[in-house]
Amino acid sequence: MTRKAEVKRKTGETDISLWLDLDGKGETKLDTGLPFLNHMLELWAKHGFFDLGIKAKGDLDVEPHHLVEDIGICLGQAFKLALGTKTALARYGFSSIPMDEALVSATVDLSGRPYLHYQFDLPAGRVGTMDAELFPEFWQAFVNESSITLHLMMIHGRNKHHIIEASFKAAGRALNEASSFLDGFDGILSTKGSL
Repeated sequence: MTRKAEVKRKTGETDISLWLDLDGKGETKLDTGLPFLNHMLELWAKHGFFDLGIKAKGDLDVEPHHLVEDIGICLGQAFKLALGTKTALARYGFSSIPMDEALVSATVDLSGRPYLHYQFDLPAGRVGTMDAELFPEFWQAFVNESSITLHLMMIHGRNKHHIIEASFKAAGRALNEASSFLDGFDGILSTKGSL
């Protein structure tokens, strides 16, 4: 069974092609026009053992918001498609990642119910060329389209780069755990029989 998906999205603001392999090696080919976002998605894929390719263009002359949100939409759609029926999946995943002085936890439920809890106390300002407020927008779009529950919480930290980097690593690891197969189990991990 292959757990791969390709998604394309073209609007008046963005043009995105994305592919995802949940059973990869953490390899990436990323061209979003946003170097810091490339870096974060590379970390997400590496620590989640996902192969990820993105070719994206957007109205960056206006601001990055449209592109960041639409990449989140496409990644969420691809993740949901690649999961398939969710048969024999662990469903839940957790990771707590340190990055120097920063510590961030991610908890995932492949619930079929989109919910994001994003608890970060970030200092004001940019990270690279991106406003820190764009990251909850990215994760909200991802959660809405993948239909998962995701709790991302900053335990502590000072450096915005370290905090956001830890969040992408933690999310990648937690999603990898949740999407992994349970040995000897051949069903849906829910008393309802569906997720």
